[in-house]
Amino acid sequence: MKRYLALFLAAAIAFGAQAQEIVKGSIEGVPAQGSYHPTFSSDGADYLPRNVILMIGDGTGLAQIMAGYFANNEELTYTNLKHMGWVTTKSASAFVTDSAASGSAYATGQKTYNNALGVDVNKRPIPNIPELLAPCGVISGVVSTDDLNGATPGAFFAHQIHRRMTDEIWADLPSSVLKYFAAGSQEVFEARPLETQQAIQKEFTVVHSMDDPKCKDAERLGVLPPAVETGYIVKGRTDFLPRATRQAIDFLNQRRQEDKGFFLMVEGARIDKACHSNDFPSAVKELLDFDLAIAEAIKFADEDGSTLVIISADHETSGLVVWGGDPSKGNVEGVHITTWHTATPVPLFSYGPHAQDFMGVQGNEQVAQKILKLLRR
Repeated sequence: MKRYLALFLAAAIAFGAQAQEIVKGSIEGVPAQGSYHPTFSSDGADYLPRNVILMIGDGTGLAQIMAGYFANNEELTYTNLKHMGWVTTKSASAFVTDSAASGSAYATGQKTYNNALGVDVNKRPIPNIPELLAPCGVISGVVSTDDLNGATPGAFFAHQIHRRMTDEIWADLPSSVLKYFAAGSQEVFEARPLETQQAIQKEFTVVHSMDDPKCKDAERLGVLPPAVETGYIVKGRTDFLPRATRQAIDFLNQRRQEDKGFFLMVEGARIDKACHSNDFPSAVKELLDFDLAIAEAIKFADEDGSTLVIISADHETSGLVVWGGDPSKGNVEGVHITTWHTATPVPLFSYGPHAQDFMGVQGNEQVAQKILKLLRR
């Protein structure tokens, strides 16, 4: 059966620009980490949410999720949720998007061209969700395992014509409306021009550890740990993403106005990067770590009762197929058919008040439009 599947997949990509040898991968003996089972007390409620947490698993399609599901003894916090939809991800310039164009669509509610970061097809700045919500009294934050200037986190505070304009993206940070950020890294920050570092430190309390005592009293906080702490799990990252997710939630919740809420974007960036490398075991481990961050968000939604959590992806990466394994032993096998992105729609899961608004098929820009409709009041 596997021989025939391999032949089928090879034929399916024979005419693609990114065609390559099929790359097989497997992971064995994954220790089960369990999952969080929601109370569903606020799920699908008709009242408006006060807070929205948007979680983006970079490069995460259905196969990536299910690889983690089977490796984790057939459970995830992801798959404990009831409201589901699909997101189409094409950009304004290409059927297959890149992370910058898709991140910008999620951040602004408008499609743009590949490589654009917070600008439209005419290279003019587009206001992002944090900027549009700030006049309404809603505060915002960003968490990512990518560098802060990465395409997805950058889309929520920067306005640059190309995602590779690293210094310019960091230079946009001091004038942003963000209250909190946590991403990579101390080394990347210290490599920026001195005037940019000083401008950022003037606006934010910048620390290199979530345990720094200065976090407690900061009005605006930036967490930039050493690079190993936001790098791959297989290269030494521990619990940065779930911890930063919870810290961001608590920080924003404590500093929001009494009758106003917050918006938080959380990205699991290295699922995508592992799939670009066709590194199946690493992709599974990154997915499982992202699920721990999802659990933190859903736990808070249950505690708070007025928080909507939306979990999706900017695009699928590598055309992953799950094709074998033994879930009872934590064993999963998969194949990648490309090292690039695909146009396959990505799953969306939602939980909390108005979770039902995100069911069905929608564009990534429509997700942002729906968020703004719920919070911009």
